[in-house]
Amino acid sequence: MKTRLMNIWELVRTSLWFLPGLMVVAAMVLAVAMLAVDRWFETEPDRLPTFLYTLGAENAREVLSTIAGSMITIAGVAFSITIVALTLASSQFGPHLLRNFMKDKGNQFVLGTFIATFIYCLIVLRLVHETDSSVFIPSASLTFAILLALVDVGVLIYFIHHISVSIQADSVITAVFNELVRHLYTMFPQGVGEEPQEETESAPIEEKSCPRGDHIAAIHSGYLQAIDGDGLLRIARKSDLILHLRCGPGDYIVAGTALATLECPRHIDLELAHKIRKCFITGSHRTPEQDAEFGISQLVEVAARALSPSTNSPFTAVTCVDRLGSAICLLTRRVFPSPYRYDQKGNLRVIARPPTFRGLMDAAFDQIREHGRSSAAVMLRILETLRTIALHVRNSEQKEAVGRQADMTLQAALENLREEFLKDEVRWRYQAVIEALS
Repeated sequence: MKTRLMNIWELVRTSLWFLPGLMVVAAMVLAVAMLAVDRWFETEPDRLPTFLYTLGAENAREVLSTIAGSMITIAGVAFSITIVALTLASSQFGPHLLRNFMKDKGNQFVLGTFIATFIYCLIVLRLVHETDSSVFIPSASLTFAILLALVDVGVLIYFIHHISVSIQADSVITAVFNELVRHLYTMFPQGVGEEPQEETESAPIEEKSCPRGDHIAAIHSGYLQAIDGDGLLRIARKSDLILHLRCGPGDYIVAGTALATLECPRHIDLELAHKIRKCFITGSHRTPEQDAEFGISQLVEVAARALSPSTNSPFTAVTCVDRLGSAICLLTRRVFPSPYRYDQKGNLRVIARPPTFRGLMDAAFDQIREHGRSSAAVMLRILETLRTIALHVRNSEQKEAVGRQADMTLQAALENLREEFLKDEVRWRYQAVIEALS
């Protein structure tokens, strides 16, 4: 349940409507509260502060109408600018990065501020009246509306600056990297000071599985966004079975393929199969909560587009390589989770598919190497980054992964670079990686 709620929260907070919707509700509550204050001033006229903006009914309606009309117009302009920014981001950095722009709290706050001011003025405007027998002019509410208009001017200036900064390549890369690091800390929570043990448990997974067990097949196609590990462990313990997961977060699941293989002393009924399927959360796109490669793939996509002939921006790709190197160096100081999950009595219950250091290294550098094999700047920076990673490796698995990437980078560079002095630079940096590993 917790995993599913986290997944729903991720979908909600990356939408453009959630924060503006909350601000509109807050504006409605605030309008009612300010009108109540004005009603109190009406019964206690001597307590009316002198700084309040006092006008006749007709002028009050005009001021509120002007503010409301201006705010809804500016909201339309801000929305149009946001759509243009999303279009530019999609074409320059890739459609997968639209999520980062949509969840930008600055854009959501700006849209919410303009719309909330519009709603506030409409509610206050409705209660302004003047007849022969009675008159009601909400001076406090009117003054607050004018203050909101002044604040909205500052918000508009902030929005113009924010949107122009947010579409810069360095800002986009930094935002993706920060989110990647935040999720890596969550998925690999071990402290930096702990010495990781040599990973020796990944090999015997197939030996502990049950290939003749019942298979739980997926009903719908889509990306596996998250797995409720605690829920699977409870089901396995209660039903006395062993679950061997056949997929991991980020994988694309085709309807009818096996999600898990079960070993149990009895036949799996439909109700139990349904409970197990509910622990696998699928959707139309990948999410970063449990997918360690999600942020890496976003940086790789930016680099790949930067190296395309239409863009031809190797310096952007180099920036992505630098950020990927920082993320991998972080992973060298973390302990990767074991694929085996045990219950409280020490019985094996779940065999998962956790990410591996080699897999994340391949995801980080394989595509960039293929797209940038003819760019000397990119190939040299990859080798420099690999040397930096080599200085941080802490076990044989990590050394093997770094050495493998260095070998493939050397081969690709020597095959595609023409100038001999560039090849000598590549060989020199490759030798620096090997020396760092040893």
